Order: sequence, then structure tokens, then C-alpha cells
Amino acid sequence: MSESPSSHSPTSRSPHAGASSSSSRTSQPDRIQDRGDAGYNKSLKNRHLQMIAIGGSIGTGLFMGAGGRLKDGGAGLMFAYAVCGIFAFLMVRALGELAIRRPSSGAFVSYAREFLGEKGAYITGWFFFLDWAVTVMADITAVALYLHYWTTLKVVPQWAFALIALVLVFILNMLNVKMFGEAEFWFALIKVAAIVSFMVAAIVAIVLGLHTGTDSDGGAITAGAHNILGNGGFFPEGFPIVFALTLGVVFAFGGTEMVGVAAGEAKDAEKILPKAINSMILRIFVFYVGSVMLLALVLPYTSYSKTESPFVTFFSGIGVPYAGDIIQVVVLTAALSSLNAGLYATGRTLRSMAVAGEAPRVAAGLNKHQVPAGGIIITSSLGLLGVVLNAYLPGDAFDIVMNLAGIGIAGTWGAILVTHLAFLRRVQEGKEVRPAYRMPFAPWSNYAALAFFTIVVVSNVADPAGRWTLGLFAIVVIMMVAGWYAVRGRIRGDLLDEVLADEVAGAASASTHEA
Repeated sequence: MSESPSSHSPTSRSPHAGASSSSSRTSQPDRIQDRGDAGYNKSLKNRHLQMIAIGGSIGTGLFMGAGGRLKDGGAGLMFAYAVCGIFAFLMVRALGELAIRRPSSGAFVSYAREFLGEKGAYITGWFFFLDWAVTVMADITAVALYLHYWTTLKVVPQWAFALIALVLVFILNMLNVKMFGEAEFWFALIKVAAIVSFMVAAIVAIVLGLHTGTDSDGGAITAGAHNILGNGGFFPEGFPIVFALTLGVVFAFGGTEMVGVAAGEAKDAEKILPKAINSMILRIFVFYVGSVMLLALVLPYTSYSKTESPFVTFFSGIGVPYAGDIIQVVVLTAALSSLNAGLYATGRTLRSMAVAGEAPRVAAGLNKHQVPAGGIIITSSLGLLGVVLNAYLPGDAFDIVMNLAGIGIAGTWGAILVTHLAFLRRVQEGKEVRPAYRMPFAPWSNYAALAFFTIVVVSNVADPAGRWTLGLFAIVVIMMVAGWYAVRGRIRGDLLDEVLADEVAGAASASTHEA
């Protein structure tokens, strides 16, 4: 069914016009339903959402990416993680305020549709899809690199391991959402246990001045502040290098927005979401900033490599039997966790867009397990490009996709912040009421975060690899603009409908019964 966008555009009518006229009153988000949310089974529990929030903020960017960035920039990398972490937290708080108001599996795409119109939903959704589709490529690359840690497995081509990882996680995501939640719960638990184990071992090594490795001349390396102070300080390669690495650091925080998507399939999201989000800032500083600081203290920054997890480098260096192997299994789990989350999130996002006519129609359907199979298939198909990349550019595959994903993440986060600003304008006009859970210092925190993400993306022009990334990004933007003009004639603008309270209650009762 093709309709003129203007006939139903959210910008041309009351934001929640439906069966009853409500243009003059404050919106009631508990009476708003996005048709892209219909059919899901709300079976994610508190422990699932808590661990999804944790797992989303600990992933491949830390377990794999931190090694190469430490080698390139030195200990000052911890400051980049701290600053990026603060702005990532502000973004999630903005998303949290919107999600508390109206939980939706379409998440920021659904909110952009409500407050920015269909064009805003289109841009937000495809930025998010770019982010996670490319992250899927990064994750399967990381899995392949991790498996090549063991000499006996190096006979298997890197691309073959990438393909196997993609197929296994694809199958997992085609099952019901509870299976996804359980898998992510245990994945996240393993990641947290690994980080805590590393931090305890690193602190002991620093306090006791233990042997942690061997330098290029065969001399012993011991843990301590001298690994920073005696190797050029915090910025041995200069501050500009650390700043240039910031886009890769943004990639490390990709996935923090996952908690907003999961809220749409969670029981009592309004109660458990604030706890999950508020604990994020502590996790960022403990797990990210703390880990990078300890990595810089236990070994010189030159000891790390982009082809090996820095945690494996440390545990192998201290000589604990099989410690390196155990940590390698853990970081492998981290990559699978991120891959799992990527297929989950893009499937839901593409469905929200497909129902509106902004994505291929095949993405709109649910399978018998109430899972958006079409969207998951589309993402997995694009993930095959990562397999090809691993076949022809195995040494550079991870860095290439990491930078491109970083731009996708920055674009997605920017769209979330702009959507929140549009919501705040509705509040000022008396058409909305802010929930008790709010983004701090808004709207100034929105502007500060938007400025930061813009500077991070633009600064890549100073780096040769960054220029390639920006060039690819420009091509993607051109494709998005062309795509908008191609689909705008068939986009539906009536997806946000007011529904009767008993209909909402009936849907909630059905979900509870099915769970």
C-alpha cells in the first residue's frame, strides 16, 4: 500500500493523532503503540537486562582493540576512554529517558519516527544498521584472530573461522528471545569474571613488582609505574596520536545503546532500566579506564599488538600455566557476545523500518519463535562481506571495519541525542511531560556530546586510514540519500497509533502468558 508521506507525517499532525483527537493535550505514551513492536514476546527478565547492559559496554573494542591502540598511543589512551565513556553515558541517559517513557524494540528508530518524522527514523535506522552490520564483520574477524592464537588451528584459514562464527550465532538468534537473553547473560558473566580476574592479577603484579615479560633485548620486564614513566610518559607518541585514536575508542563503547533495544522485550522495563543504565558509568571507569591503566602499568606500551588481545599478552607474560589459553577463550566469548547482540539489535531495527516501508519488506516478518528472521538474515548476509575481507585482507580486516563502525556508532548516537532534543522541545511546548528518570544537564549535555562526536569523526581527516574511512562514509551517506528518495513514496506515516487502554492491557497480558 503506497501513501503520500504528507498524509500521515508526524510533522504534519499531532504527534499521536489516532482514534481520538489529542492535538491539544499532553501525549500519553502508555497509550502509544508502534506497529513495529507488535508480536514480540516480552520474556527478558531483570537479570537479562542487567547483563545485556554490562555486555554491551564490554566487548571486542576492549578485549581486542585496546592492544593495538595502546601500542600506537601509549598510556594516555586511558584519558580517551574516560572522555568517550562520559559522553557515551550521557547518550544512554538520553535514550533511557525516552525508553522509560515508552519501551520499544524499535528503540531510537521508533523514537525518531515519533519526534523527527519518517526521514529522521530512516536516517537513524540506517546509521544504526551500518554500525552493527560492520561490527558483525569486526566480531567475526576477532573470532578468527582469537582462534589463530593456537598454533594447531592456524592451518584453518581465517575466513573459515569467520564463517563458522557467523553461522553459529545466526542459528542462535533465529530461536526465541529468551534463548538470546540466556546466551547474553552467560556471555556477559564470563566477560565480567575475566576483567575482574585480570584486574586482581595486575594489581598483585604491580604491588609485588612481578616479572611480566621480556623486552626486545631479552631483559626482564617487571610491573610498575616505570613502564609508563620510563617509556615516554602518558603520551609517548604525542597527544595528537591519542586524539586520532579516539574514533576507535568510540567503537569500543558501541553496544551501550543495546539496553534501549532490549527494553522493548523486557518485563517491567520502567523499573529495571534505570538501574541498568545508572550502573554503566561505574562499569566504564572500572572496566575500561581501570583496565587500560593497569595494562599500561604491567607492561610497556610497545609490548602490545593489534593481532593479540592485551589480556592474553599479560597473562602469557606472567608465566601462569594455561592462563593465556583461558583468557583467550574468554575474549573469544566476548566477540561471540558482541556478534550475538549485533544480530539481535539489527533484526529488531530493520523490522521497525520495514513495517514503515523504509527497509526491505522481507525484514518485517516474524518467524514461529516471534523473532524478526528477515532482518537477521539480511544482517548475516552482509556479514559475509566480512568473510570475504578476511580471505583477501586478513591482516587489515579488523582495523578497516573498526573505523567504519566507529563512524556508524557516532552517527547513531548523534541521532539519539537529536531525537531527545526534539522530545525536549515538545516538553517546552506543553505537549509532553518528562519522566522522573531524566538525562542530566539537558539540553546542554546534548549539545556538548554532539559537538564531541562531530569533532571525533572530522578529526579522522588527519590520518591516512581515517581519510579512507571518511571517504567510505561519504559514499554511504550518498547511498542513504538516494535510498530515501527511492522509498519515500511508499513510506507509511501511521505507525504511531493511540490504542485503547484495554488493548494495551490485553497485549501485556498475552505477553505475560506466553512468557
